[in-house]
Amino acid sequence: MKFSVLQFFSWPGRRVPLTTVYGRALERVQIMDQGGYDAVWLAEHHFSTYSVCPSVHIMGMHVAGLTKNIRIGTGVSLAAFYHPLRLAEEVALLDNLSGGRVNWGAGRGFDRKEMEVFGVGAEDSYDRFRENVEIVLAAWADDRLTHRGRHHSFEDVEVLPKPLQDPMPVWIATSSVTAIDWAASRGHSILMDPHATHAEIGTKYRHYLAAMEDHGFPDADSREIPVARLLAIAPTDEAAEKVAREGARWTVGSYANPGPGAVAREERIERYVQDVIIHGSPARVAAQLQQLEEETPLRYLIASILSHETFVLLTDEVIPRLA
Repeated sequence: MKFSVLQFFSWPGRRVPLTTVYGRALERVQIMDQGGYDAVWLAEHHFSTYSVCPSVHIMGMHVAGLTKNIRIGTGVSLAAFYHPLRLAEEVALLDNLSGGRVNWGAGRGFDRKEMEVFGVGAEDSYDRFRENVEIVLAAWADDRLTHRGRHHSFEDVEVLPKPLQDPMPVWIATSSVTAIDWAASRGHSILMDPHATHAEIGTKYRHYLAAMEDHGFPDADSREIPVARLLAIAPTDEAAEKVAREGARWTVGSYANPGPGAVAREERIERYVQDVIIHGSPARVAAQLQQLEEETPLRYLIASILSHETFVLLTDEVIPRLA
């Protein structure tokens, strides 16, 4: 199993200066660079204290300067909100300046406020996202780009730089069956989301394998398919459950759009604690990860950590058990 971290820059209650949030996160990244981790995946969000990182490409460049070994994933570039040629340039520049360490993850996003502010309609966002992804990939592959689409048209444009990696590793974030079907129809590898239950992850993974086979890509089961999972680890199972419940409340209240009413919120929180968040002592979490590896399978974990202690115990006690 490969290990990585989905790095948020959450600012709950604005209790500390924002610079402290960034500093703590980047300290973790430097620890990750010393061994045990494959990549850090940087989460892009806007207009919310859920994660104050509006540019994963700028943050990725800073991470590149602090590290030498780990790969730098965009988790994800919200492609529907970008001009696609600017996006292609920025990611390719990051790849060149990081020495070819970029994992490009692209996603549509789902936050209504972000879409509203950026002028992207919820329904229109699907088509815009898909066209933008295709333009980015063509901009990297072709010497000069000509494109005529619904949202963009270009004639004989040379997009520079090209990525240092050839090909660039690319994943499409997929939280729905519709997104999985589109990714499979293009032969793309996928990123699996942290908000689905473990059972839902298994069901969607099997659907992806079948869809890839249907579209003439029989190698899907041999690909690296990163699965994001929320983790809460503490010295005891009881302490870890408290961390998990607090994390579930923050997630639901800040970003998970649970719907109106206290009952709906409490049901959503309980769903996270019981079926989404992996929580417990290091031994229990290692056992849960081992079980998921066998059942899903889970070969590449993107850990979305819910406390600093979780990161420390994951690094010092869980990963060595599974290495």
